[in-house]
Amino acid sequence: MTINLAEAVKLKSIITKRIQERTIQVHSLTHAIIEKGEQPKTPDYTLKMLEAELKELRYDSRKLDALIYRANIDNTIVFKDEEMPIVEAIELASQLRAEAQFCKNLGSEEKEAFYHNSGDAILYRVALYDPMTYRNRANELEKEAHRLSNLINAKNYQVEIEFDDSNYF
Repeated sequence: MTINLAEAVKLKSIITKRIQERTIQVHSLTHAIIEKGEQPKTPDYTLKMLEAELKELRYDSRKLDALIYRANIDNTIVFKDEEMPIVEAIELASQLRAEAQFCKNLGSEEKEAFYHNSGDAILYRVALYDPMTYRNRANELEKEAHRLSNLINAKNYQVEIEFDDSNYF
C-alpha cells in the first residue's frame, strides 16, 4: 500500500499524538482508588493491551520516519535553477524565513530618532544602514520562502512511499 509524502507527514503527527495519549492513559490503568478491603475493578482495556498498542505505534512511527527521511533525501526540487533534495529545500525555507525576520527587525528601525539622555547635548540614534532596504529585502525573502514552501508541498503530494496506513484511517 502506498501513500504520498504529504499524507505520511500528517500520519506521523497522528501517530505521535496517539503515542502521547496512550502514554497518559497508562497512568489511569495502573492505579485504582478503592476502600480498604475491597478489590479493584479490572479495566476492560488492560495494561498489557495498552503496552502492545504502544509497541506497535512506536514501531510504525520509526518506520514512517525512516521512509519520510529517505524520500526527503532521494527526491529533489528545482528552486532558482538549483536542484536540491527536499530535505535541503526544507532547511533553505527555514533559513529564508529566519533571514526575512532578521531583515524585518532591521527594517523596523527608524533612520534617525531622538536619543533620550540626561545631559545637556541633544543626541540622536542614527542607523548606519538604510532601513527601507531591509524592509524590501524582508518582503522578497518572505516571497521566496513562500514559493519554496509551495514547491515542497507540491512535491510532497507527488512522492509515493510504501506504508500501510489502514490502522489509522
